[in-house]
Amino acid sequence: MASRALRLEVDAAAADALSDALLEAGAQSVTIESPDGAHPILSALFGESADAPGALRLALEQCGQPTGLGFTVHPVADEDWVRTSQAQFTPLELDRIWIGASWHTPPVAGKAVIRVDPGLAFGTGSHPTTRLVLRFLERTLRGGERVLDYGCGSGILAIASAKLGASQVSAVDIDPQAVAVTAENSGANRVAVDASLAEALPSGSYDVIVANILAQPLIDLAAVLAERAGKGTRLALAGILESQAAEVAKAYAPWFDIDVAERDEGWALLAGVRR
Repeated sequence: MASRALRLEVDAAAADALSDALLEAGAQSVTIESPDGAHPILSALFGESADAPGALRLALEQCGQPTGLGFTVHPVADEDWVRTSQAQFTPLELDRIWIGASWHTPPVAGKAVIRVDPGLAFGTGSHPTTRLVLRFLERTLRGGERVLDYGCGSGILAIASAKLGASQVSAVDIDPQAVAVTAENSGANRVAVDASLAEALPSGSYDVIVANILAQPLIDLAAVLAERAGKGTRLALAGILESQAAEVAKAYAPWFDIDVAERDEGWALLAGVRR
């Protein structure tokens, strides 16, 4: 199926936030290139009928960037995009987790192996915000926990939770494509993940809740996530710039003892415990 790629040059400090915002605005995938080491170029893939300029405008507004930046839009074959993604995707290895594509060789033993091929939607685990939550899961999960991944995207956090021993994993998103991708990736990794739209999530609480989205949606979700947390529930929030951490933490303070637990390339992980 034909697609279109939107390309623009951005400030290095805004590249990651704009990448996330473009995904929220409807981009199927985003890559960041730095050919000269100083001026990143974002390439965002959209469906043929999508309003790519409109999505860019919304993303720029979300990130507080000027909306008059120059950009180009050109057709691209899906196989060309996938080939580019394959060249850029390298395995991610953490203390207990290894994430790689089907053509990569995992460690001999000792780590939870997750296979995710970069395709036309969502992430592969390499973004700093994903790494932050994966490290939180490595530190937190010991087996038998009930885990909720709210805003599951490609399902990497949900799959990692199952691989690390969670007894029940629920993954929800507002995007039906994200739910479908999560279900597909979970099946490919032979783990049980209950993937559904957010409104279809059954009632009940969880031992661990993770959400890697963006700052404003996380603020809006504070009461929703608090309802899913019992006393002692561990919470991790990502997709938050360091400058946004205090505002997000304030939204969760009525229910959680919460603070910045880790930082990575300008991004913050908020971690807390339900009182």
